[in-house]
Amino acid sequence: MVGPATIVGAQGFVGRRLHERLLAEGRRVWAPERGEPGLLSRSLGTVFYCAGLTADYDARPFDTVEAHASLVSAIVRAGRFDRLIYLSSTRLYDGQTKAEVGEDEPLVFDPADPRRVYDLSKALGENLTLARTGGRGAVARLANVYDWEDGAPGFLSEWLIRARTGRSITLQSSPHVRRDYIHLDDVVAALVAMAEGEPAGIVNLASGELVSNGEIAGVFRDAGWEVAFTGDAAPSPPPNARIGKLRALGVAPAR
Repeated sequence: MVGPATIVGAQGFVGRRLHERLLAEGRRVWAPERGEPGLLSRSLGTVFYCAGLTADYDARPFDTVEAHASLVSAIVRAGRFDRLIYLSSTRLYDGQTKAEVGEDEPLVFDPADPRRVYDLSKALGENLTLARTGGRGAVARLANVYDWEDGAPGFLSEWLIRARTGRSITLQSSPHVRRDYIHLDDVVAALVAMAEGEPAGIVNLASGELVSNGEIAGVFRDAGWEVAFTGDAAPSPPPNARIGKLRALGVAPAR
């Protein structure tokens, strides 16, 4: 990555850690506040678009569209950037019936389902990034990102944080739920690698492995914790995301 960088959403989970990494490497980074009037009028260098809603997207559908599509549309239209890396989600594969999917798989959505506002708005952001930037855009589809720092969001993050203060944990989930988890530091390493290489289209940022809650609980139990679940549902697992393109960037995510 040559020249300055701009992180849209630098106050969020991923954006904050990315900001810390780039500053530690001595890079020039601008982290504009939400609603910053100069965002569309100055040269942005490499843009990492980290803005988005996750847990509350269903309760805030219009804010979700604004964060996932409207703002990036304005940035693309202004065109004052060298590279644009848009953070999306492997959740977009949930409509697939295949056991394993790659970045080139066509996406499947039900537009009448109100909970698909997340997927559809992310897909629109992806389209603008890939098709309207003159070859300067790339998309990172993130799996379930976790960390153990205080305040880290997500099921596994909260589990790890709780484990620091107690040896008995009851979780509002089922041992049969399976997800792909990737550590926050691996995500940041991948984003930097994407910025430093040639535009790579879409890249899955995932571990490439679905892990059940029960398997994770087994690791905790072997280390002396008591882990219980409130449910016993066994939903169909999401497709497993291939990570060949991620490995080609030189990033080998930890299990």
